[in-house]
Amino acid sequence: MSIAKKILTRRQLLRFLGTGTASYLSLPLLSGCAVDPVTGKNQFMIMSESEEISLDKKQSPLQFSTDYGPLQDQQLNQYITRIGQELASRSHRPHMPFTFRGVNASYINAYAFPGGSIAVTRGILVELENEAELAALLGHEIGHVCARHTAEQSGKGMLTSLLLTGASVATSAAGYGGAADLVQSFGQLGAGALLAHYSRDNEREADALGMEYMTRTGYNPSGMIGLMEILLQNNKHKPSAVEVMFSTHPMSDERLAWAKKAAEEKYSQLHAAPVHRERFMDMTASLRKNKAAISLMQKGATDMAKGKYDSAEQKLQKVLQQMPDDYAALVMMGKCQFALKNTKKAAHYSQRAAQIYPQEAQAHLIIGVSEIVNQRYDQAYHHLSTFDNLLPGNPEITFFQGVAKEGMGSRQDAAKYYMGYIQRIKQGEKAQYAYNRLKTWGYTK
Repeated sequence: MSIAKKILTRRQLLRFLGTGTASYLSLPLLSGCAVDPVTGKNQFMIMSESEEISLDKKQSPLQFSTDYGPLQDQQLNQYITRIGQELASRSHRPHMPFTFRGVNASYINAYAFPGGSIAVTRGILVELENEAELAALLGHEIGHVCARHTAEQSGKGMLTSLLLTGASVATSAAGYGGAADLVQSFGQLGAGALLAHYSRDNEREADALGMEYMTRTGYNPSGMIGLMEILLQNNKHKPSAVEVMFSTHPMSDERLAWAKKAAEEKYSQLHAAPVHRERFMDMTASLRKNKAAISLMQKGATDMAKGKYDSAEQKLQKVLQQMPDDYAALVMMGKCQFALKNTKKAAHYSQRAAQIYPQEAQAHLIIGVSEIVNQRYDQAYHHLSTFDNLLPGNPEITFFQGVAKEGMGSRQDAAKYYMGYIQRIKQGEKAQYAYNRLKTWGYTK
């Protein structure tokens, strides 16, 4: 019997694939009162500005990787960055280390981390019609950072975890809930575990700030109206694609009505300001030509989240016919094949993905877990170690590196990884397995 079969059920491996980019994060200390950068008033904050930036550096790479990494279209990413930096320079916190990028995920979303790391997905980029709408989207996310909504919501999540567990690591906030539901395991729609969940009041303030920043930069305020119309329309026609966005950014007709009123009254003098449609269309042409395939990927992700893997496989096959070298589609197909128990095919698709985008971690994760099942432990260890180099610090990777080393017959190395795992994780089946192996081998009593 293989090591994988002795210690890991298929369900456990599926869970691992879904949460493999999460990391245990140290909690910041409670920071007390701080000045709201927007209002100038004192407010209670759970973290300081330096802690916001530190948390961002730990969390944002994990989410970007969950969303299959930044776009490989450097020109488009530079375009998004230029617009974002112009807006940020006119914001209430221009000194923050803002960064901007598109990410390869197909679902419709945009998000910010507390230090100013901001991303927009391919799914939303192909829905936008002009640069003013993109400026509204980025301005809204900058607004969350400037009003410290992102820090407040991230802090609340970590404080809850601290109070519930009495521990110094934020397990649930990092996505280690162990949910049996495959939404958390495979679908992109379950990819929001690290994202802040805003209140309606947060959203209203971010809307106002976003419109303020975009109009200061010279954009037509109609961009905010167009953005909200797009989101509401997508919620009617393909709600699963905006599920994460609507759960983290509550949307309503009231917000659209506010944007129309603000454009007509407060920003009426800017009705003739540009929206830069032609420039936007030129810069996004290569992306928009694949809009149908991206939409099909959304449907495939929904099928996977519902456990309809045969249907997802058919959709992803069609996507790969149109975009044979698309990293996200290949990784999704790898996950789908793993769920269908075709671990050799899972490794095959993921190998192709890794060759296309070697700097991105997700493909190496699927290869590593698949090769453990296939009892190709040397290959498993190589790809798990590559994943760890790209996204270091995940204790689950440490455990599976131990499994791979054990399979290779390297007991001493396996013991090192198992010891490293149980030093961080004290409970659960994997911790018990690691402890039992160490005890059997005489490394502990």
